[in-house]
Amino acid sequence: MKKIKDIINGEHRSFTKFAVAVTFLFLLFILFKPGSNIFNWLDARRELNRQEKQILEYRQELEKLDTRIDLLVTDKDTLEKFAREQFYLAAPGEDVYILENR
Repeated sequence: MKKIKDIINGEHRSFTKFAVAVTFLFLLFILFKPGSNIFNWLDARRELNRQEKQILEYRQELEKLDTRIDLLVTDKDTLEKFAREQFYLAAPGEDVYILENR
């Protein structure tokens, strides 16, 4: 600790203050220079996190759709129910009534 005080208060204190000031200015320039500053880095990180979350949501939705496709391909009852609900299909001799919510 004494060596640090000697450097700060010793015969080269003006150079030490100059070096500290230049280092501080350099760090400010690096952090806030136009085009690549810390705010841009933070925005890019936030955008990356948002896109990673969106990718996860799309993968979960894709898994649900794959499961539904498997059911429609393998299970005849599920396919029939899907056709009746989505396309209003009916077996011969059946009547179809469409009710709309208002």
